[in-house]
Amino acid sequence: MIAANNSFDVIIIGAGISGINSAFRLQEGIPDYSYAILEGRGEIGGTWSLFKYPGIRSDSDLHTFGFPWDPWKEDRSIADAASILRYVQGTAAKHGIDSHVKYHHKVESMNWSTENQHWELDVTVNGVEKRKFYSRFILLGTGYYDYTQGLNTQIPGIDKFRGTVVHPQFWPEELDYTDKKVVIIGSGATAVTLLPAMADKAKHITMLQRSPGYFLTVPLTEPIDGMIKRIFPEKWAYQLIRLRFLLVGFLFFQFCRLFPKKGISILRQETEKQLPEHIPFEPHFVPKYNPWEQRMCITPGGDFFAALRKGNSDVVTDTIQDISGNQITLSSGKTIDADIIITATGLKIQFGGGATVTVDGEPYGMNQKYIWRGALLQDLPNFTFIFGYTNASWTLGADATAQLWVRLLKQMKAKGMSSMVPRLNEKEGVMEVPLLNLNSSYIKAAQEANTLPKGGDRGPWLPRSTYLKDIWHAKFGDISTGLQFNRIST
Repeated sequence: MIAANNSFDVIIIGAGISGINSAFRLQEGIPDYSYAILEGRGEIGGTWSLFKYPGIRSDSDLHTFGFPWDPWKEDRSIADAASILRYVQGTAAKHGIDSHVKYHHKVESMNWSTENQHWELDVTVNGVEKRKFYSRFILLGTGYYDYTQGLNTQIPGIDKFRGTVVHPQFWPEELDYTDKKVVIIGSGATAVTLLPAMADKAKHITMLQRSPGYFLTVPLTEPIDGMIKRIFPEKWAYQLIRLRFLLVGFLFFQFCRLFPKKGISILRQETEKQLPEHIPFEPHFVPKYNPWEQRMCITPGGDFFAALRKGNSDVVTDTIQDISGNQITLSSGKTIDADIIITATGLKIQFGGGATVTVDGEPYGMNQKYIWRGALLQDLPNFTFIFGYTNASWTLGADATAQLWVRLLKQMKAKGMSSMVPRLNEKEGVMEVPLLNLNSSYIKAAQEANTLPKGGDRGPWLPRSTYLKDIWHAKFGDISTGLQFNRIST
């Protein structure tokens, strides 16, 4: 099809998990389409290449977080960033996807031209050169947070702190925390990863949380997976292991949602038996919400609790009244000494990687528009975005979208269509619902800042819910309702 050094059938933005997966689905499904992956940074891997804080790892199992078409083959289901990065980069090279990546290509703006039936992209190359790219289709695989800044949380007195303040997203590689008193502010996945990773070197480390979360201890390896590998041929074995993780995760989520009291009781029992005597269960492990109303904190092999049992780690549940010198004063009147404060207060959600979008030169307000099948945006032609799940592996959602996308492209190709655009009829009476089904602070902040598109309460405008439903729909479901196909000659 189209092939010039700056014109393509498809441009994928972002060379992380989403972009690599989508590229594979595209080259498998429509091998004659030309494509490029524009990556703002100098390396494949997205999050796993960017973040450098101690202990960074997945908080989803790698059997469902890995690519279904080239499975994760290590025994451990939770792995560190370096291992995930090797896997993603190795897989991209093995399938020839890496040769399509253009590094240090930052997309600044995208304009859809109705007249030309293509996208025009303004791209900054190597931080200086301005270049134009053209593409019939765009797939956005930039993740869902801001790579340039973290969530701006107000911490009283932080500017008076005499020690070092670090945000995990921008970890200084030269930071030495040996024999230092470290306070991690936050209670999410990052805080729960940092504490056990830093406990060996730090003199003392405290996780200071405003509100507790739920902890889920997952084994490093599962004996049943070893048995599956011994019994079945390799290809079947990895598919069965992936299916087992998928179903166990799905059933546990549904169980917690249907029987929250029973879920709380099971989680409490598991947590209590791992706690040291000097750290009580209440109030530090009693969340104010039901399981899975926010993401759970995964602790592989119980590493978080093992660090607490060593004796130089602690959990404090309180709010900060002030910080002065090297001391944090809490609302209860207690104080904590600190040499280093780590603000693990969450990521700032950003939709679309910060690029501006226009249609025929007119600004397009993403936050005013509804999503179609969790993958396309109302009134925006030939534009697909990748958004994962909040209650399961990101890649599951990414792959459901990629398969739906390729199916749509194949249908357009077969019928000689030049564009597809979701249209909402006002007579449908669609009401707005939140796009994400969690009440975490970073999601609330995104909703208050109005940065996300809208979910609808019916039809193809409903937000994503479960992988099993979405993958069935991607392969076999209705792909015409709410979607307008055009044949415009250029």
